[in-house]
Amino acid sequence: MKKLLAGLAIAGLVLPAAACKGDDSAGGAKTYTIGIANFLLSGPYFSGMDAAIAAQAKTKGNVKTISTDAGGDAAKLAANVEDLLSKNVDAVIISGGPLESAPATLNAIKAAGKPVVLVDRKFAVGEYTSWIGPDNEAIGKQDGQFLAQKLTAGGKVAIIKGGPADNSIGLARTNGLKSVLGKDSRFTLVEAPDFGNWGSDGGLTVMEGLLAKHPDLVAVFCENDAMCLGAQRAVASANKTAQIVLAGVDGQAEALKAIQDGTNYVVTGLNSPNVIGKLALDRTVEVLGGAKVEKDTVVPSPQITKETAAQYMNS
Repeated sequence: MKKLLAGLAIAGLVLPAAACKGDDSAGGAKTYTIGIANFLLSGPYFSGMDAAIAAQAKTKGNVKTISTDAGGDAAKLAANVEDLLSKNVDAVIISGGPLESAPATLNAIKAAGKPVVLVDRKFAVGEYTSWIGPDNEAIGKQDGQFLAQKLTAGGKVAIIKGGPADNSIGLARTNGLKSVLGKDSRFTLVEAPDFGNWGSDGGLTVMEGLLAKHPDLVAVFCENDAMCLGAQRAVASANKTAQIVLAGVDGQAEALKAIQDGTNYVVTGLNSPNVIGKLALDRTVEVLGGAKVEKDTVVPSPQITKETAAQYMNS
């Protein structure tokens, strides 16, 4: 993480100079306009990513952003990108959320000859300039290792998925957990039959169903923090807070507070929209300045527990 932040600091010093290589007709620094195509902004993680990109642009002094929200509609995302291209943006940043691929969107950007940077989600197909995001399987593995050490007696662990079934980000996180607990004879894994849809209310509803069928659970792993916060409410309503611990992913502020306060929410893995968003904006400006950039950048995702939660509260 120190190396990552050091690189970010260097980028902050160097990139504005690179962006000034091209002067406008007034003789000042060339101004870039970057489009932000969001698949959906309804969740705190994705709205946080959008805000981080826009905030980082303001620090440059010569970068403007135009943000769009497709509301979870792939066709709308493609239309939004077409609209951004019609406004002659210099580049596009795509926050794809749970969208697995967006060929029409990427093809339109390619046809326009513009660079495209993907954040968090790396699409399964299509050409892009650069991607910045986490190692999701590693985060799931970290959670599994923590639970294995904490729950020495073992027991039944539930898994709440965000969905849909082919969501590679969620699958990677769950597979990471399974690679640890699935091979440990002390544990039995139970996957919820329904998806939590990445939200707190969804997590609560799915958790209620799990508790009805599996009252002997000792832990719950959720593919993101939002669902786990909802699951925590369901556990409390069932008077099982002392029995069941929760493990999530993302480092959402509310989850960090619950972990720091010593509740039954015991661990998460950092997948910071702030860090990724800032890096994405810097990477895009770097590309526009003519630099040769790394194709894929994996952002470190440290494990967060009660002992370390405070230092990540503003990540």
